[in-house]
Amino acid sequence: MRVAVTGAGGRLGRALIATLADAPFTGLAGPIAWTRPDYDLDDLEAGTRLIQRDRPEVVVHAAAWTDVDGCARDPELAVRRNGLATGALARACVAGGVDLVAVSTNEVFDGARTDGRGYRPGDDVAPANPYGASKLAGEQAAREAYEDAPARGPSLAVVRTAWLYGPPGGDFPDKIIAAALRARTAAEPLRVVGDEIGSPTSTADLAEAIVELIGSGAVGGTLHYADVGAVSRATWAREILRLAGISVSIEEVLASTWIRASSPPRWGVLEPSLLPSGEPMRPWTEALADHVPRLRRSTASIEAEMSAGGTR
Repeated sequence: MRVAVTGAGGRLGRALIATLADAPFTGLAGPIAWTRPDYDLDDLEAGTRLIQRDRPEVVVHAAAWTDVDGCARDPELAVRRNGLATGALARACVAGGVDLVAVSTNEVFDGARTDGRGYRPGDDVAPANPYGASKLAGEQAAREAYEDAPARGPSLAVVRTAWLYGPPGGDFPDKIIAAALRARTAAEPLRVVGDEIGSPTSTADLAEAIVELIGSGAVGGTLHYADVGAVSRATWAREILRLAGISVSIEEVLASTWIRASSPPRWGVLEPSLLPSGEPMRPWTEALADHVPRLRRSTASIEAEMSAGGTR
């Protein structure tokens, strides 16, 4: 099976390429990596051109403009990159008879839920920020494109996820480690948001879930693939620092403490869909524990940089 991945150089894209390379159904040729400049969100014709060139049977659309504050500052550009680009790719896939897995976000929900339950795929969407609105526009554009697909033709799956982390760095764990080391050096508590709740999800786990979906031959529907559990940013930070071996006092603060261009949902928890195997994804604590070597390497690297006079 020929599987192409947009945004193959990004955080999720790298995990997808690595996982697909090990999948038996991709064969010796392995997955097809679409990266800039060949695939660029600002080039709405890129999907048509690459599908004609590479003839994939499935495309995983992992490329996105994920700078949520940037999206808030330029909502029109956000809609173009996350909405119009997804629609253009979907239409190209339909024209080529290609299945599409479009990766979306928990931020299509407003986060106002108070019953302690995760959002289900069929729950009403109501994005509270431009990033979520742009990703929802992409979902809707893709669904509209596949409504015109012939019977027994190509299929669309929308996969929503939340709080992704993983290589190559610059993610929440890296930022928390750097902030904790600075706070420890200054003999100050580390201030972390305590009223934003979500489901930390390893990119490796999400990639495994998407690859299992493709391999099952059952691409379709709206799915919530996130590691299991609901946790605050502060609690997530505590576990990261425990695993990294960093001792620092944490002070929980409200999200409103920091002025941001974007407002993330306060309750961003997704109720995980079952994988094709019938099992849910694993608990977020188990997934994070697998990252201990990376967390320790990140800690050592940041400490060395700070000792050398860096400002990270």
